[in-house]
Amino acid sequence: MTYFLTRRSVLIGGSALALTTMLASRPSQAAIKIQRLVSPGGIEAWFVQDATVPLIAMEYAFGGGATQDPADKPGVGHLVAGLLDEGSGDLDSKTFHERLDRRAIELSFHSTRDQFGGSLRMLKDNKDDAFDLLRMALTSPHFDGPDVERIRAHVLSSLQRQSTDPSSLANRKFLEVAFDGHPYGRQSHGTLDSVPKIDIADLKDYVRRVIAKDTLKIAVVGDVDPEALGKLLDKTFGSLPAKAELTQVADVVAAKPPQLVVVPLDVPQTVVTFGGPGVRRSEPDFMAAYVVNHILGGGGLSSRLFREVREKRGLAYSVHETLLWMDHSALFVGNTATRADRAGETVEEIEKQVRRMVEEGPTQQELDDAKSYLKGSQMLALDTSSKLARALLQYQLDKLPIDYIEKHSALVDAVTLEDAKKAAQRLWGQGLLTVIVGRSPLAAARSTTAPLGATPPPAAGQPGATPSAATPATPN
Repeated sequence: MTYFLTRRSVLIGGSALALTTMLASRPSQAAIKIQRLVSPGGIEAWFVQDATVPLIAMEYAFGGGATQDPADKPGVGHLVAGLLDEGSGDLDSKTFHERLDRRAIELSFHSTRDQFGGSLRMLKDNKDDAFDLLRMALTSPHFDGPDVERIRAHVLSSLQRQSTDPSSLANRKFLEVAFDGHPYGRQSHGTLDSVPKIDIADLKDYVRRVIAKDTLKIAVVGDVDPEALGKLLDKTFGSLPAKAELTQVADVVAAKPPQLVVVPLDVPQTVVTFGGPGVRRSEPDFMAAYVVNHILGGGGLSSRLFREVREKRGLAYSVHETLLWMDHSALFVGNTATRADRAGETVEEIEKQVRRMVEEGPTQQELDDAKSYLKGSQMLALDTSSKLARALLQYQLDKLPIDYIEKHSALVDAVTLEDAKKAAQRLWGQGLLTVIVGRSPLAAARSTTAPLGATPPPAAGQPGATPSAATPATPN
């Protein structure tokens, strides 16, 4: 799962309107020509030169992310992401943001579980200022005491709100159970206990260890020629350390279902998060899993779960499921919310549809419809410079070939009905890891989740049940 620290917009006035308008324009997918650009200093980027509008969008990432937080201080990377643009070089926080505002430059940072990265967007004429501000943020952040305390207070306020939010609690508990004892089970935004303990030395040490050239991936889309871009990349990233000093992270398989965890919370709606071990992006049956997951719960209004849970029974407003893949593991995760007195019925219906998919697989019509949608939706997923840059960065992180966009439709088409059935059995054949947060936990816990032919787990409070959380804890 991916988490971001919300930052204020730096676009103002007419420049904001112009930039927003231009962000919505890009040539058709058929016209995309992706180059592998290597700067004079050896900085590599995937690059699409596009002069349709005078705009440049860049996405980049360093390996590491929240897995590099100290075990006793989760949230360091997240706090760093909130502070890199709060003063650097010879500019204090106020002056730094004034420079961004004056040139309509959009600069942001984020820490995910496996990467620390950021986004940079600007008008073509402001590229020198934009890349220079990014250089300063990465190489000479201030971490001044007042700025650290202001951003820390923002993070703590967010964590406090999440501590009573059922969706946040369910996601947090799900990851704790799925990845017990592994860095993926920690809260990437930190906790109400850990964030106050993070000091400036922790922030500086994180930057020193994580932000380095050997793990850097870059994607650039926009109106700049290769020679000029190469010089900008060298100026921005060239002085970074050659090698990161990352703590090794072990591969891990998520906890084996079936499991049931109930977190009592007095809220109007009961939230259900369900999932289990997934398929890693590098595995040969990933595309089959991707297609069949779309049929079960990833297809929005067309998915089986939506049709059976919402349309036919009116149990929930929304229900969905997605595949999540990380550097060292993979999951499938679904979410829904319902009335407390219908939570048990909702869980049972989800389990019923999961079992049905395992036993029968999808129909040929469902498979054909899913393929058609997934091929067509790729065009919409790449319809702006920013979206294309994000996609190109993700392809690099996933170790996909540079021509993956061209190959995507053929890979989807190659999935057979038998492939989809096998993927369904692999994903859901063991049942579900289910986390329920809300009122009436005993009624909600009438779970029948189990592998085919196995005995369902007992309800909470009965012998053999998974212990319930006594009090809500801080979410991610």
